[in-house]
Amino acid sequence: MLHAAMRYQDFHATDQPMAAMEVDYASGASTGLHAHPRGQLLYAIEGVMIVRSAAGTWVVPPNRAVWLVPDLDHEVRMSGAVKIRTLFIDPAAAPHLPLASCVVAVSPLLRELIIAAMGVPLTYQADTRDERLMRLILDELRATAILPLHLPLPRDARLRQICAALIADPANLRTAADWAQLFGLSAKTIYRLFAQETGLSFAEWRQQARLLFALERLAQGGRIVDVALDSGYASQSAFTAMFRRHFGMPPGSFYR
Repeated sequence: MLHAAMRYQDFHATDQPMAAMEVDYASGASTGLHAHPRGQLLYAIEGVMIVRSAAGTWVVPPNRAVWLVPDLDHEVRMSGAVKIRTLFIDPAAAPHLPLASCVVAVSPLLRELIIAAMGVPLTYQADTRDERLMRLILDELRATAILPLHLPLPRDARLRQICAALIADPANLRTAADWAQLFGLSAKTIYRLFAQETGLSFAEWRQQARLLFALERLAQGGRIVDVALDSGYASQSAFTAMFRRHFGMPPGSFYR
């Protein structure tokens, strides 16, 4: 871990507004909890990353990247062998980047630009190919779409217990009223707290938890019918219909 921290230090200490780094991990590996003083565009050309922080969880497949704001404590866990190609960005050089961490789409052009950036040294001159390549990446990021692949976590201790149970068992069918009874609350209080602390209704949060669970299982090569049932859906067709509504494509096409 110390070696990794020292390696990161070089990328943060550069005077350049952007620095590119590549690193590969085995399946199941974890970076451990850490933070960067710069913003980070975290992208993997292969494998799926599960990024966790106190604010929530993001699932990041190869056609997506996650933007992490500076100084955010986070851990990255690898689902499958993961080849990370990441950019550390001084937010002052890119004020148009999101103010909150999020998952963004990666176009074919942006993918190739990120890969090409791995050949750019830590020190590069202005008005050169290297500098223009880095600026073009920022231009492409300005046009990219933010995607709903985030699972926000509440601060309320009771809600966090509910969320932990639903993450551990997405097929759990307890209703908001059931959970309310367990904690001596009213269903109305559960609904209000979920909306206040996550920005989602109880039903929306549970569906998002199921989606992210399904994305991780699909990335591991799980059969769609098994993923559907383990996610709490009565049938593969019901799961596929929900998945298509959310992502605009069936689950079998998502990682292609």
